[in-house]
Amino acid sequence: MKHRIKTVDDIDWLLEHTQAFQGGQVTDLHICKQRLFDDLSGREITAGTVITAVIRYDLAIRGTGGLQAITRMARLSMIGATDFSIFEQEGADFSDIGIIHAEASGGRLRFWFDPHGELYVICDEAEIEEVSAPGPSRPIRTGMTEWTFQAPAGELPAAAWFLDCLDQAGLPCVWRSVKRSAASHQALRWEGHLVPASDQQIFHGGRDKPLSGAVHVQAFGPLDGCTFVISLRASTPHEGPAGRLLMVLADIIARSFEGTCLTGNQIMGGEEWLGEHSLDRAMGRLNNQA
Repeated sequence: MKHRIKTVDDIDWLLEHTQAFQGGQVTDLHICKQRLFDDLSGREITAGTVITAVIRYDLAIRGTGGLQAITRMARLSMIGATDFSIFEQEGADFSDIGIIHAEASGGRLRFWFDPHGELYVICDEAEIEEVSAPGPSRPIRTGMTEWTFQAPAGELPAAAWFLDCLDQAGLPCVWRSVKRSAASHQALRWEGHLVPASDQQIFHGGRDKPLSGAVHVQAFGPLDGCTFVISLRASTPHEGPAGRLLMVLADIIARSFEGTCLTGNQIMGGEEWLGEHSLDRAMGRLNNQA
């Protein structure tokens, strides 16, 4: 599949088709300086720059049998690049994509491959070419930064319940509550951060600093006809430990209550979310990556 990107509509199509490459990774990056020989000056002159990023990403598409996981390898060629930057410092890795941002204005395209702009390109047009392959049996796992669960019935658990479940799963955490403010939603019951007990940052630094590896939890209820809603968000989405903790929490909630899950723009039941994998397998992957 090959598609040209030139207009605002093209950008909208790209972001929808790829789900903004959420959780993807830049596996290769090429810079091609095109040159032509100028007869008048007798020199080679620059005729354009092409930045090509090869991106691997996983996503789920809904087929006749439900959600199907696929892996895509995309070659995004940004043609006529006039401004670009590649920046890494203090161990940062620009290749991990939280989510891509793109816009078209003034006849130019702008791409930010992460919120901090470690990889940034301004170009005249772009072209994407992709190859798809069957993905992992369990969709929408890598790069997950937000997850919401809605329960039509049942009792909203307390924060202590999460701590007990995580202890039993072999992932002990510390709870840091967040005080309710005037701007808080009326249905908010409680909120705070679940921080891995091994994370020493909870004992150092200011309380307003991001908690490495933590997951922000908000509990609402009742809300829009449902008994309760639990929202999970990785506090530092570019760090693997937070995403893995979020995954384990999502599995615990989906196993414990009847309801509907939302991740990205995908809606699914708890059984569909859990698939055929057990929490033990999820924890096995967590321990292997620790």
